[in-house]
Formats: sequence, C-alpha cells, structure tokens
Amino acid sequence: MSEAKTSTYDIEPGQEYSIDLFRPRDAEGVAKLFLSVYGRGYPVRTFIDPDKLIQENAAGRTISSVARTRKGDIVGHNALFNSAAFEGTYESGAGAVHALYRGGAGIFTSMVAHGVEIAAKRPEIVTIITEPVCNHVFSQKLVKRAGYITRAMEVDLMPAAAYTKEKSASGRVSALLAFRTFQSRPQTLYIPSAYSGEIPFLYEAMDDAREFAPSRGRLPSEEKTVLKTQVFDFARVARVAVHEAGTDFTSVMEAEEQRVLDMNVKVIQVWIKLTWPWIGEVVDELRRRGFFLGGALPRWFNDDGLLMQKIMEPTNWEDIQLLDERAEQIMGIVKKDRESVS
Repeated sequence: MSEAKTSTYDIEPGQEYSIDLFRPRDAEGVAKLFLSVYGRGYPVRTFIDPDKLIQENAAGRTISSVARTRKGDIVGHNALFNSAAFEGTYESGAGAVHALYRGGAGIFTSMVAHGVEIAAKRPEIVTIITEPVCNHVFSQKLVKRAGYITRAMEVDLMPAAAYTKEKSASGRVSALLAFRTFQSRPQTLYIPSAYSGEIPFLYEAMDDAREFAPSRGRLPSEEKTVLKTQVFDFARVARVAVHEAGTDFTSVMEAEEQRVLDMNVKVIQVWIKLTWPWIGEVVDELRRRGFFLGGALPRWFNDDGLLMQKIMEPTNWEDIQLLDERAEQIMGIVKKDRESVS
C-alpha cells in the first residue's frame, strides 16, 4: 500500500461536479484531497492510502461518497464506515472539501445527504452516528440539519496536531456524538443510580422505542469479562469495548487500563451495555477508577451502550465551541461528572 506522494492538490476552480459513490480510479484523488486539507497528520490512514481505500470500499467496511467533476477531479469526500462495536452501526465522517470548493457550493451538505440516501436503501445499516468536532460549529450545524440528535460528548478526543494544516485548534479537540436510526430495535435499558436523571435526558427525542428500569442485581459469577480494545497511537486514545462483564470485571479492567497507560495514551474510553440489569455495579467501579460519563450510545453493540471516559491531563474546556442549548447541557453533565470523580 502506498500513500499519495504530495500534500498539494492543484485543480481547476469552478468546475461542475456531481455526488456519487466511490470508484477505484477516485482513490488517488481522494488521498491527495485529504493531504491537501489535513496534511500527513490525519490519523485514519485509509483515506490517505489509495490502495487501502480501494480495499475498504470493495469490502463494504467503508462506503465513500465523492464529489467528482466532469474531468474526474475529486473535490469532496465523506464516508460511512464502521467504528462501533456492532458491525451494523456506521459512522458518517472522514469529510473533506477542497479549499477552492468551500463556501456556498454546499458540497459537504450534499455528501452527507447522499450517505443518508445510501443508508436508507441498505438493510445492513441500522444506525448512523456522526462525530462533529467542537473546535468550530460548522459540522454541528450540518448534522443537526440532517436530523441527527446529540447524545454524548467525547472529551479531548483528538490532538491539536490533527488540525495543523487548517490551524483550527490550539489544544486537544472534543467531539459530540449524534445519532439517527434506520432500522428499529426497541429495548429495555437499565439506569445506574448515579445517572438516574441524566440518561433519560440523553434519550430525549429518540427515534426508536426505549423503556427504562432501575439497574438491579450483581455482576454474574458465571460470566467472564470480555474486552476488545483499540489503541490509536497518533491520537493517544484507547477505546475499550466491554462485550461481557462478570465478577472479574475489576481485576480485568485494572490490568487493561494499566496496559494502555503503558502505551502512553491520554484518553481512555470504555463502552458498556445499558441492557445489563447489573450495569450499576460496572458504572460504580469505573467511577471509582476516575471514569466519568460521556453519554448514551444507541445501537453501539446492537444493544445500546453507555460511554465512560478518563482523561489523563487537564481538559481543554475553554476551546470547546457548541451550537445549541442541548450540546451545552450535555457538556454541563459531562463536566460535572468529571469533577465529581476527580
């Protein structure tokens, strides 16, 4: 596999374009576009490696929408790709628009809408999540117009180095998580006592049926804790998906936390299931370890999940820019919980 060889992408301005699904011959143009917008600090190698981008689209793990001119120049890209614990939950992201085609052209909005059209036709896509960053409000406006509802905040998710090219961040950048359902799956969710008021708020205006019950019971002795962890070296982020939790959860989580800290991570995210009646015990243990609430994760495991997170350095709250009152309220919840576990 080979990255595109240049960080510049000189094309003719003012060309007509159309939005379409990715074709293999688009790969070099997509990679050059990403390098021109973000530089080599972009953390997801798929989008700056033409061979890998072709492979991921062919496998259906990535579904790229591109803005292509009649001459074949790629002036915009956005994709659906799997980033949750469940293969049917896709993220809409990896957006980039050439500098000469920003502004009134509406390319980004059109690409996101194209992804929604694709998702509505594919039964394997049950939910789309979006991850609008908080160093500006442009992407927050876009996903709100597209019908996504904000339900979580990922604190200090990305390093400032990821935004060096556009010079839009002076410290780590937080992101929101917003969701839209495409395939219904009603569920009963169990609410930890620590978040008895917060979780119902996070589920307001849910586009699927949910019932709530208080968390109850003890961690099951017959279950062994099962974790799957991803470490993103550039971002210094570890994401720990807890697929099963048993009475060994404390010792297993302690060992995994130490393992990723030894890899110099700055942010640890833990995903747990709101469909466990005993989730309260898991939350209490994580809070004892300094983890705080991030928010609700509909269909994250197919079952709904809950985001808990731990940050190793002071949070860059002052640079967070939020679009609306709901986002402000979610940040307030997250910030208050971090203070309570510190």
